[in-house]
Amino acid sequence: MNTALRHWKEAATVILAAGTRHKVTVDSLTRCVGKGPSAVSGHSSLPDKLAFDYNVLLLKRSGTSGFMPNAYVFPGGLVDSSDFSSEWLDLFKSFRRSPNFGLGFVKQPPETRPPIFATDRKKLGSPIPGDVAFRICAVRETFEESGVLLVVPKEEESTLLNGIENKRDSQPELTRIADVCDESELAKWRVLVNENPCNFIRMCRELECLPNIWALHEWGNWLTPTGVYGKQRRYDTAFYICCLQETPPHTLQDEKEIVHFKWSTPSEILHSYQAREMWIAPPQFYDLSRMCRFPSLQDLHSFSRRRASEGCEQWLPIRMVSDNYYISLLPG
Repeated sequence: MNTALRHWKEAATVILAAGTRHKVTVDSLTRCVGKGPSAVSGHSSLPDKLAFDYNVLLLKRSGTSGFMPNAYVFPGGLVDSSDFSSEWLDLFKSFRRSPNFGLGFVKQPPETRPPIFATDRKKLGSPIPGDVAFRICAVRETFEESGVLLVVPKEEESTLLNGIENKRDSQPELTRIADVCDESELAKWRVLVNENPCNFIRMCRELECLPNIWALHEWGNWLTPTGVYGKQRRYDTAFYICCLQETPPHTLQDEKEIVHFKWSTPSEILHSYQAREMWIAPPQFYDLSRMCRFPSLQDLHSFSRRRASEGCEQWLPIRMVSDNYYISLLPG
């Protein structure tokens, strides 16, 4: 679905946050006040590692990968033509009368929307809105890479539809992992989807479920800088966030692109990064730093749901490199 004039590929990723049994205290909330992206450059600025009641999923890329080898990243990947397939129309038929398949629309003026969201996909031959297709991609890639499946069973469609139509401003509920089949059958489907993304449509049809696009809230848009991995390794990536009510769900790396997974608090990850125990790219560093303002999962969920309606900007980091340092310049 890329235009011929662009020198990058489109992708989607999801920041997956899952609750823990740890409860946030007033003291831990105090330690997190003021901890944002501009305040995490030193060890002393980071919130306490135990100040959070949730963990975030990171996946370690293979050392043989041509893009960010050995980096810890959020689950996600390239958009496939099947994510824009007209076959989804039948599966989403209950939601087609709702604006944007029940996702609604952002307040951001169309002329200021990033191209990945503003592009009219009908002009490119797809009846599936970009806001829907990129979420399908994020759900599919998360399933392929980690085994975590974000879907809505068919029997819950009417409840979801009523909620979309009547309770848009109510207190949002955290997302639940649906049990649509046993683990062995799910593992078989995961293999098939990894072999061919088109099988994701087939899986949803046969298991009578839908990708839970409504659980993913727009969070950001990052464009790979020039000169990092060559012209063929640039990505325009839609970032979403999803907050789960469960403790971290069953997770298993695919042992192909992904060799290890890690559920940790935002602060733990940033501590490990600054101690050079792991490497994360600038988008991960920045977004995890943003999350340090929200030690409570419910607060993070409520905020991300509200701010998603405001839209976002496309960010392109500007790199400055010398023998001794690396600087990534961001807007502002």
